[in-house]
Amino acid sequence: MLAAVERGDAQELAALMQQDPGFKVNSGMDMHGNTLLHHACLGSHCSPVIPLLLAHPEVDVNVKNRYGFAPFFGACEYGTTSCVREMLKDSRVKVNEPTHYGYTPLWNAAYFGHPDIVKWWIASGREMDLGKPGDYKDTVRVAEQGGKIEVAALLQRFKDNPVVTRYAMRVELGFLDELAAEMFALVVFVSDGLLQFNDTTTTTPAARFFSIARSLPLELQMVLCFRQVGLHKEIIPGKESEVASKELARSLW
Repeated sequence: MLAAVERGDAQELAALMQQDPGFKVNSGMDMHGNTLLHHACLGSHCSPVIPLLLAHPEVDVNVKNRYGFAPFFGACEYGTTSCVREMLKDSRVKVNEPTHYGYTPLWNAAYFGHPDIVKWWIASGREMDLGKPGDYKDTVRVAEQGGKIEVAALLQRFKDNPVVTRYAMRVELGFLDELAAEMFALVVFVSDGLLQFNDTTTTTPAARFFSIARSLPLELQMVLCFRQVGLHKEIIPGKESEVASKELARSLW
């Protein structure tokens, strides 16, 4: 299984997991105590296997290796943006969980200078521990002292105006378009009675729906979106798109 994870081969990993349903997903796979999820978060091409591991009923998404590092912390250190994105989607992940030495994942991203990770983190809406000014966890100071100018600027920008900065990051990364499409498709599926939530392996109806919606052809998603908003407003521009997405999420989740 470790070889499949390191290759990012989701199909092979799924087959191996099916053959051995009793395998210990939280067991260390090397001398450092890194689990399969640790290894998945360290490889830039390994993000396809992360959803499989997160869906395992016994997985500990915050499991620490012998040095007190959780998988998410490792992804922030190695700069595996695609893996960080997958982990940020899971509400079980303690994104601000420190190591035994007190360093947080965001501190790690700031120290090693990973602006893309900071952007996706801001856009995700997950909580961010910026640290207190002047202390050793002050992420802005850490980035500045390390010469990571872009990261320092992003963190300071978010610190000064979190709402405006988050919206700007969501526009830049196409986050709002993706979220709106998922929300609109969910509305149509539910209203038409085409989707029933019988799967008990995920935690929320939204999570169960998204696992299906993401596999739909883009053309079908566009049709579903048009059916939802076409009679009223074919395009939801600018800031209104974020408001619409939040309202849909609030009413359906």
